[in-house]
Amino acid sequence: MRKYVLKITDKNIDGGKPFDWGRTALDYAKFRDIYPEEFYKKILCRNLCVKGQTALDVGTGTGVLPRNMCQYGAAWTAVDRSEEQIEQARFLSKDMPIDYYAVSVENMEFEAHSFDVITACQCFWYFDHEKVMLKFSHILKSGGSLLLLYMAWLPYEDKIAGASESLVLKYSPEWSGAGETMHSIFVPDCYNEQFDLVFQEEYPIRVPFTRELWNGRIKTCRGIGASLTEKEVEAWEQEHLKLLREIAPDKFEILHYGAIAELKKKT
Repeated sequence: MRKYVLKITDKNIDGGKPFDWGRTALDYAKFRDIYPEEFYKKILCRNLCVKGQTALDVGTGTGVLPRNMCQYGAAWTAVDRSEEQIEQARFLSKDMPIDYYAVSVENMEFEAHSFDVITACQCFWYFDHEKVMLKFSHILKSGGSLLLLYMAWLPYEDKIAGASESLVLKYSPEWSGAGETMHSIFVPDCYNEQFDLVFQEEYPIRVPFTRELWNGRIKTCRGIGASLTEKEVEAWEQEHLKLLREIAPDKFEILHYGAIAELKKKT
């Protein structure tokens, strides 16, 4: 029996259909550590999340970003509203010096000027921006950076991705994560009060998968694992695996794009 239930409802996401990231925690831990080396190099090229810096990862999920960046020497803290996701993050990071807290970004409490860098990967659009913008500014050091990161498959340019996405929509027609095209990360105007946008980049990136790994990746998306019933997920998975056997080789690459945006706190 699950220990925690934390459903999220947002009228601007999936037509208001509730979702719960805690339901996907085990699959997240197994299937979502997929960012290629190039993705992390983009961070290092900004001289961020490196030795001598304190870094906070918000919406960390199972801690993919700090787990992979810890080797570069920054002192990491990470938060996520899902206790189940944080449980998996702690397990996967048991030999790493990363501090995890199960708390929403809106409710986290850290001392002023605590961090050199705040990272938000795959989660920025979920926040109450008017509230968290002020919180980010408060806990960042003077001149500190808010780093926004994103990676998504391109369904109109990649046949396998497009077919998988169509099947997600069959089971979850209100899912608003479909139809991605390469674009810059949207930064709400409220951030202009405390931050300057100093860098943005978008780039194509190919990510290797097997059928099992790709099925797991899609299963953990909001439109499937975080929102459907167990019976619906099982039916989707049977149909998806059959589809992949028909259209995908044992090993393949999926065309994605990566995006990065750095906002620097005004001094």
